[in-house]
Amino acid sequence: MKDWEDVVAFACGLPHVTMAPYYGFPCPKVNGKAFVSPGREAGSFHVPTPHDEKAVLLETEPDTYWQTPHYEGWPGVLVRYAAGDPERVRTVIRRAWWDRATKAQRQAFGPRP
Repeated sequence: MKDWEDVVAFACGLPHVTMAPYYGFPCPKVNGKAFVSPGREAGSFHVPTPHDEKAVLLETEPDTYWQTPHYEGWPGVLVRYAAGDPERVRTVIRRAWWDRATKAQRQAFGPRP
């Protein structure tokens, strides 16, 4: 994903996604919940992720997944554009979507990526 437009295009391809404001920015949401956002750092976007998965991402691919003091202790990670394994980035986004989907949406989608 080379930029925010690529992230939005991918995210909007997931089921039941709408664009709506999130802290003043239009972001992809499922059930009114943002699952990707532009983040607060240039060159990166934010994806909510459970703490245990965040720790693995930060440890295994620090050039792609990172955080600033603002995000420490928060269940989410910054992702650098055009860095790392694009399929892994898409999986992280799919998981964030799945974690915010309803039970019925999850059943229709399948197991958590």
